[in-house]
Amino acid sequence: MIRYAAIVLCIAVALLVCLGLVMLASTSAWVLEGGEPYSFVKKQALMVVVGAVLAIFAARVPDAPLRKLWPWALAAVCVLLVMCLIPGVGIEIYGSKRWVKMPVMGAFQPSELARVVGVIALAGWFARWQTETRTFWRGFILPGMIIGLPIGLIAIETDVGSALSMSMACATVFFCAGTRLRYLIPIAILGMTAAYTYVRHDPVRWSRIESWLDPENHQKDNGMQQWRALIAFGNGGPTGVGLGNGNEKFGNLTFAHIDFIFPEIGEELGLPATLGVVLCYVMIAVCGIGIAAQAKTVFARLAAIGLTCMIVVPAMQNIAVTTGCLPNDGLPLPFISYGGSSIVFALAAVGMLVGIHRRGIQEDAGGLVLDRQRGHDLRL
Repeated sequence: MIRYAAIVLCIAVALLVCLGLVMLASTSAWVLEGGEPYSFVKKQALMVVVGAVLAIFAARVPDAPLRKLWPWALAAVCVLLVMCLIPGVGIEIYGSKRWVKMPVMGAFQPSELARVVGVIALAGWFARWQTETRTFWRGFILPGMIIGLPIGLIAIETDVGSALSMSMACATVFFCAGTRLRYLIPIAILGMTAAYTYVRHDPVRWSRIESWLDPENHQKDNGMQQWRALIAFGNGGPTGVGLGNGNEKFGNLTFAHIDFIFPEIGEELGLPATLGVVLCYVMIAVCGIGIAAQAKTVFARLAAIGLTCMIVVPAMQNIAVTTGCLPNDGLPLPFISYGGSSIVFALAAVGMLVGIHRRGIQEDAGGLVLDRQRGHDLRL
């Protein structure tokens, strides 16, 4: 299984991307009234091509340049995150300042790049100080400060969902690197307490919690999306109403082509499609863990674990939100939801995982040649 992990990974990702394009054609045609009905599909297809090219390039990049250049990449990402807060440069949509105006690309979301660079930065740090990962300063405080800066900037943009998913992925990297639990558990409790205090004193965020706890009585305001999402699942039932025949996408379920595309999959294609989506993400997680297990260096192992979490954790959050298990946080479903920055850097992460797997397999093959050599002792 581990030997074919990259193949299974690519198959799972390809299935999700194809399903995303099909569902985008079904859900986004009504969004631009009077405009090109398939403009979102065309833009997403173009971003898929860009992401595939970037993935091929990322798969061929060796580990050494990444280990040397991660401080500069992290600094550049932090600058981009700060630019989101500058008036006239950053783009504010629905109260969130997550996007930056770029000359050719248009709207660009730096937090998607920050998640990938953050994982590489942590892997580079722990590879440099792998003998001191259990110490307080170099195993916890200093790497925590390194990754805490981009996470804090993402949270300031009011992109709490991305900050939370990045925190969970980075915490997994800390744990796998060998950081002591007596350091991680108190900071996790402190972080959850600070998050609760922030949400409790933010009327907008707290209203989302209240609507999540009682969506039926908030179906006309903040709980509308999750309530209509549950209705979409109910309309679809076990078999679905058929591709293109869903009702909730026609203005009832807002952002059906972005954050809430998973309920539309359930409404139109039924239970087999939704379970298939979950199975694909499970296979991505299993393959990512397998790739990390066969990696030969600390950097490659931690990078593989972090990149896998960067894909799987947002998927878990999105599915939990759309099924009413978590409050609404505005995260897209990786490889399926509409979003250029999301799919480009998700595919780049897949390319890096394939590159880590390929280099590990090549080293194993090189070792097998030596294993076949026989030695003979001469007895006198």
